[in-house]
Amino acid sequence: QVQLVESGGGLVQAGGSLRLSCAASRLSFTNYDMGWFRQAPGKEREFVAAISWSGGSTMYADSVKGRFTISGDNAKNTVDLQMNRLKPEDTAVYYCARRRARPVLTPLTGAPNEYDYWGQGTQVTVSS
Repeated sequence: QVQLVESGGGLVQAGGSLRLSCAASRLSFTNYDMGWFRQAPGKEREFVAAISWSGGSTMYADSVKGRFTISGDNAKNTVDLQMNRLKPEDTAVYYCARRRARPVLTPLTGAPNEYDYWGQGTQVTVSS
């Protein structure tokens, strides 16, 4: 069964850090962009960060730029999200996703409908 599994979520105080990890089973990251998204209660799923399959390009939502870092390891088939200086508004379920195959040099995107494989999510709660 093809699946993405997120881990590393939890409860942290504002200003703290968490590192999320996404691992793939029967699914390769090689040649695919990867992304992290989040969804807070009552809100739509929103883009957080993306990384190209080569790791050479990254993109971030304005709300997390300078605080979050996405990284990937194709050999291990994992993609991580380091989250620093967390804020209560970062509270959400965080999902990793693999983008659909796309031509080389296509820019990164934060559009959820461009991603076809999704994990089940991991809860991140930031207390004030």
